[in-house]
Amino acid sequence: MQPLDELLKQAEVAHGHLCAGQVLGVRMAMLGCSRLGIDEPHGKDRKRLVTFVEIDRCATDAIGVVTGCRLGKRALKFRDWGKMAATFIDLQTNRAIRIAAKESSRARAKELYPHIEQRNQQQMLAYREMPDAELFDEVWVRVELPPREFPGYKGERIACAECGEGIHYNRHIVREGRILCRACAEPEARYYQPLTLEEIAAQSSKAGGEVLPQPACKDCL
Repeated sequence: MQPLDELLKQAEVAHGHLCAGQVLGVRMAMLGCSRLGIDEPHGKDRKRLVTFVEIDRCATDAIGVVTGCRLGKRALKFRDWGKMAATFIDLQTNRAIRIAAKESSRARAKELYPHIEQRNQQQMLAYREMPDAELFDEVWVRVELPPREFPGYKGERIACAECGEGIHYNRHIVREGRILCRACAEPEARYYQPLTLEEIAAQSSKAGGEVLPQPACKDCL
């Protein structure tokens, strides 16, 4: 495993800046790999890890940097639970450990660096040096991964009977004998809704307007 400072540099490049969430994510991933005995996640151990992350924040980018797990490789699994936590699975041994950031770590960071007013800077310093036991809760868990969830799995591609789009990895739903994608089977639950012709026309008339700035990283506020 590379040293903390080197991994933080890599996380900063990948994420665009360094923040407390990045430090926490690097430390969390380093601990997960250590507990599983994975020393070279980018080398000889690169095909052993699958990681579940439970939040779409800065720490997730850092976890990907340390573990080498990527969404496109199907080695990074996202569960939108809003928790600063991740589960690391060793496919070679079937061992898994879930690590979650302690709520008390923020108060501890304030105790360690009370003279620093900026919270992000305060936490960045504290999270570098706090013992793992003060930063994280750990629990050994069992994760059942069906074959279709493994990296490299190549399953049948099926077309949706409604929209015609291809569906991978058995993510289809059968309704009244018809094979449907999830968006067509449960339109009220999908994350997007098609625009009406009137709405498309209204949007087109506003094209070329001012582009809104990207929101600041909340971990840095």
